[in-house]
Amino acid sequence: MRRKRIVVNTIIYSFLFPLMAVWLFPFLMALVNSFKSNGELLTNVLSLPKELQVDNYIRTIEKMSYLRSLLNTVVVAFIGVSLMILFSAMAGWRLARTKTKLSKFLFGLFVFSMLVPFSSIMIPLYKTTLVLHMNNSLVGLALVYVGLGVSMAIFLYHGFVKSIPKEIEESAFIDGCNLFQTFIYIIIPLLKPITVTIAITNVLWIWNDFLLPLILLSDNNKYTLLLSTNTLFGQYKSDWTAILSALILAAIPVIIFYVIFQKSILKGIADGAMKG
Repeated sequence: MRRKRIVVNTIIYSFLFPLMAVWLFPFLMALVNSFKSNGELLTNVLSLPKELQVDNYIRTIEKMSYLRSLLNTVVVAFIGVSLMILFSAMAGWRLARTKTKLSKFLFGLFVFSMLVPFSSIMIPLYKTTLVLHMNNSLVGLALVYVGLGVSMAIFLYHGFVKSIPKEIEESAFIDGCNLFQTFIYIIIPLLKPITVTIAITNVLWIWNDFLLPLILLSDNNKYTLLLSTNTLFGQYKSDWTAILSALILAAIPVIIFYVIFQKSILKGIADGAMKG
């Protein structure tokens, strides 16, 4: 039995290690080349740097206004994910507990909206933000993310709420809790596993998104990290070492975020899959 397990593990890891190498190779190449000079980078991409050019990162931080762009991205992600969780949790809970034709119709609309590709609503969405004066605004950008991500979040919350016994809520009503108190003190703590999953996936989505900020933001002072990285591309010349340094700097907060919340990520995904 032990020998069979060793053979199975060997076969599994023989597939996993090459796959891991394929996934890590672009990041490692970007990291290695970010410490080269432009001439050395253009001469041989696969070689190690002869001398570490730490100045590349200092130059990049100044050119892309890294700290300001980082703060803008954090603000958008925090507002967007917080509002998305709040509204989706309330909507998913009530839609799951309300057995009417209207609630089924509304839930069906949310599920249907998940099937609509972003490219088909891109122009109407931009015109809508112009009418509502939401363009070129970090708060407006965050609200657009809420509108785009709330359907999937409601779908996940709706499925998770079904696994919560309704008797718990009935006991809260008997004890004198109203709907709001029941939601705050009873439902939200029980939704923690799926909330962790929704929060993490949407933070990563907003952090790595480039297209929506490109469409809605025109002021350089409000650029997100990836949008600021795009400013390093010139019409006739691009500073590739600065670009690679910028990509590494943009990825570092996400990597730190994953390392800190790794256990919560795995637990949230597992619990959400089993109970949702």
